[in-house]
Amino acid sequence: MRNPLILMATGLIPALAIAAGDVPPVVKHFGEQQGIENIREIDAPGGAKSWIGQYQDMGVTLFLTPDGKHVISGYLYDDKGKNISEEYFQKEIYVPMGRKMWQTLNNAQALKEGADAAPKKVFVFADPFCPYCKKFWSEAQPWVKAGKVQLNTLLVAFLNPKSGPNATAILNAADPVTAWKEYELSGGKTLPELKTNGSRETFNLLQQHQKLMDDLGANATPAIYYMNDKNELQQVVGMPDQQQLLEMFGPKPE
Repeated sequence: MRNPLILMATGLIPALAIAAGDVPPVVKHFGEQQGIENIREIDAPGGAKSWIGQYQDMGVTLFLTPDGKHVISGYLYDDKGKNISEEYFQKEIYVPMGRKMWQTLNNAQALKEGADAAPKKVFVFADPFCPYCKKFWSEAQPWVKAGKVQLNTLLVAFLNPKSGPNATAILNAADPVTAWKEYELSGGKTLPELKTNGSRETFNLLQQHQKLMDDLGANATPAIYYMNDKNELQQVVGMPDQQQLLEMFGPKPE
């Protein structure tokens, strides 16, 4: 599906008059063959009958030839070389997908610092042995303490053989949020006693966090997510620079 142009001839399917909003059989058949889902018509410029669909986490544009018997899959460009398809993908696929993932993040079992009423929420996937996670946590504290940001940490464990035991000890503590704070403030030296109680449940939780991180397309920590002013999900992987911190947190508290 990454091929920019796919042409399918289907002489078995006759040309049909197409009502607005309908997906012609040839387009539907092509989508089924290629694994393209959620196909819907778009009002593309130039008069070409056009649809967009979703292949895994990517958008795809489909065009019908005038005889109604062939489908072209590729991108639509204007006379200046601008990719118009990406605008449709962003509006119709990526933004709604991001909002759905945001709800999933909000339903996750995170280490929550800051009030629910804070004007901004930020989620971060962090490994106990990630130095940049520690730096990001430290950088976020002025906003958290000022009530401007709620920081939600989802622990994962893959950087070090001790990542799993350390994450488990923190999550199994009587107060996991306080245990995480003390761990970060001590540079990883203060760790609750590792108890076997609930370890299987905690292991499953860490696996859930890892799957969610994978589903979001991140492969390193910290992996940070927040909603911008347009209610669009934003991702920053790695330690943000100062401009990125301001974009996700807002002006720094005095």
